[in-house]
Formats: sequence, C-alpha cells, structure tokens
Amino acid sequence: MDASSRIKAQGPLAQCRVLELGSTIAGPFCGRLLADFGADVVKVEVPEGDALRSMGNRIDGRSLYAATLLRNKSVAAIDLRQGRGQALVRTMAARCDILIENFRPGAMEKWGLGYDVLARANPGLVMVRISGFGQTGPYSQRAGYGVVAEAVSGLRSLIGDADRPPARVAIPLTDYITGLYAALGALMALQARQVTGRGQVVDAALYEAAFSFLEQLVPSYQKLGIVAQRSGSRMENSAPNNLYACADAQYVHITAIADGVFRRLLGVMGRDDLAGDARFATAIERARHMDELDDIIAAWSRTLPATDAETRLNAAGVPAARVFTVADAFADAHFQARGMLTEVPDAELGTVTLASPVPKLSDTPGRIRHAGPRLGHDTAAVLRELAGLEGAQIEALARDGVIRLPEMNGNKA
Repeated sequence: MDASSRIKAQGPLAQCRVLELGSTIAGPFCGRLLADFGADVVKVEVPEGDALRSMGNRIDGRSLYAATLLRNKSVAAIDLRQGRGQALVRTMAARCDILIENFRPGAMEKWGLGYDVLARANPGLVMVRISGFGQTGPYSQRAGYGVVAEAVSGLRSLIGDADRPPARVAIPLTDYITGLYAALGALMALQARQVTGRGQVVDAALYEAAFSFLEQLVPSYQKLGIVAQRSGSRMENSAPNNLYACADAQYVHITAIADGVFRRLLGVMGRDDLAGDARFATAIERARHMDELDDIIAAWSRTLPATDAETRLNAAGVPAARVFTVADAFADAHFQARGMLTEVPDAELGTVTLASPVPKLSDTPGRIRHAGPRLGHDTAAVLRELAGLEGAQIEALARDGVIRLPEMNGNKA
C-alpha cells in the first residue's frame, strides 16, 4: 500500500509513531487525539497500571474511562523507575516521531530520558511535555493537577454564581484543554520538522492553557482595571444570554443578542410591544437593563415545558436549547445523524459506546479501531517491534518485574 492509500485507509497521521508516557488525563488525551486520526500510539504505563484505570466507573474490574482514553492505542507496562525500563524507552524513542510525557519537570532527566539524550539518537523527535506550570519558572516544581492549575489560571474564579464559592465543571476540563493544545503543538512541530529536519520540545502547561481562554479579560484589566467576576449562567455585557427555568423544572438557554434576533424572540413571546422600549432598543441598552429583561423572558419561559419553548424558539430562528444530559445525547436524533456515538466491539464488554472522533474530516476522518486494552495487553508485541527483543528476553524482564504481561494481571483494568 502506497503512502496516499495508507493515509486514506488509516487516517492522516498513519505514518506517525507516538510513544506516550503520560498518565491520568492530559497526556493520554493528547495521545488519544493523535491515535483517533491514525497515529501508531504506544502507551507505556507503570506495571501496576495508570492511575486512569482506577478513575470513573468500572464493570467487572474493567475501567470504562480507560476504555475510551486508551482506545486505538497499544499498551505496554514498563517500570520507568528501573534502569532497564529506562533503557527500553530510550531504544523505543529512537524509532518514534513524537514522545508525550506529563511527569513533574526534571523526572525525565533524572531517568536519563531528557530531550538532549533522546534527541542525540533521534534528532527528529518531537517531545511533548505537559506539566502543571511549565518546564521553567518558580512554580515549575509544584504538583500540578488540572484543578490546581485551573485555580492559578484564573479560569476557576469565573465558574459558578457570584454569591457562591467558585464551582468546578464535573469533568477534568483543564486537562482536556491542555491535551488539545499539546496535540496541536505536536502537529505544528512535525510541520516545522519537514522544513528544518529537526524535532523540538512542546512545553504545554496546564495553567497557561486554561489562562489562554481568558484572553478577552487581559486587555480589559490592563486598560480599565476590570477584574472579571463569576456571573452564573449569564454572559456579562450580553443580553439576553442566559438560562431560563421552564414549567417542567428544566432549563432552556436563549441567546438573542443581535437586534434582529431579539425582535424574533419578542414575537415568539407575544411581546412585540417591547420592540419600541428604549431599554431594549439596542444590544448596549439591553445589557444595561439585563435584570429587567431576564425577568420578562423568565415569566414567559415558566409557562411552557422546556421542549415546547425550545421548539418555538428554533422555529423562529432564535438560538436556544434545552440543557442536555448525556442521556439526552443518546436519545437525540442529531447526535445519531452526525455519528457522535460509536458502538465499539470488545472481547470482554461485548460492545462499548464511545464518543466519536472530532473534528470530522471529509477525506480522512478519524476512526475508533478498538477500545482501550487491559493492562499490559501489548507489552510483548511492542518490545519485539520497537526494542528488537526476543521471547526469552521478554520473559526475563517480566520475571524481574521490569515489565508486565497480560497474563500477570489480577484484574481487567
């Protein structure tokens, strides 16, 4: 199969090999993004299993979180705390295009796996380094889980209602943001390598990735001294743009900022009489009279079930939606039509439904080839291919606790 045919069949990254040493969320998510679009991703995890395997819900000892974040990857269990495990990774990295790690800065150097060492054997290697606070600076050695870095970034200060403590989103949001930036950085570095012939380091810091989402607030503080505060379900200086309670205790979000859209909203509510009201004549005036406007819209929304309000608003061209749960996504015709839920065969689970790859490429789309394997599933195959080891050598490493093979597993993590 020639390169063009292979990319068409397997994905745009089909000729890219990735060694993933990252743990928990941000590193594995970065690797998962690349794997979905055809990259050959080998995940190396500790013999006792990545912490990811103990997170989220489980079925018969099998982690459903690992089933999705480790999908499309080969998994090998190697102890990086041992010299022989470190040597295996050095050998493997020499045959890879990208290495992903999210240990605390300095850990890779301590293990003899710093970029200077790896690049001597593989000058084209792109090393993606994910950490809480970056590879340099006074905070670099601080422990940096996503929610901690999110607090430092300022993003956490903006989540929730103004009269309550800062809330958190019920997913590891900042880990996902950073993993996305890390994958983008890796692809940009590969693009640069086509010109320079050399790899480079991608330094992706959790707090910086989250802080970048505050970009509109930076000049406002510098020029006007404005410190943005939590605004709950509203968007400051933007009205109407809020959640409104409905008759069935569900909520509908309505955004009708533009003048034309706002007039359509008034028509749906039967309040064309407000079209000439000076308080609501322009977007700027509507923002100034947000409380009054929200009260008027809320009085209307409370008379209807959420689905009825949503149907009427969308029929009139007013951007609006019920607040969906994951159960709504499973039942929704649009999610189905867009293929956003993929049912994946699995030897132990029967099938498992996973969120489909995004974005959607017209010619070389992402695909889910298999769910995340159990611990050590591919250790032997990976060591044969990337480290050139034979059966007896692999068995010796397993006996000495340097690696873990699937038959050694006491569970199905």
